[in-house]
Amino acid sequence: MKIQYFQGTDTLYIELRACDVDETRDFDENTLIDVDEYGEICALTIEHARARADVPYFSFGQIGGERLVATR
Repeated sequence: MKIQYFQGTDTLYIELRACDVDETRDFDENTLIDVDEYGEICALTIEHARARADVPYFSFGQIGGERLVATR
């Protein structure tokens, strides 16, 4: 996953996975979704990110990569 913020254009780009983009779809007026040839989401582009995504207060947390197994 890669997250980039472009201050000059106030654009937030979130790449979920590297892939060949087959199509870019409009989600709404200020959000674009990149999809691969199977229609799976590769990335999101969010315009006017500061107002829409609270970018100045962005934080990132990751849950451990361990697989959780339910026990009785």
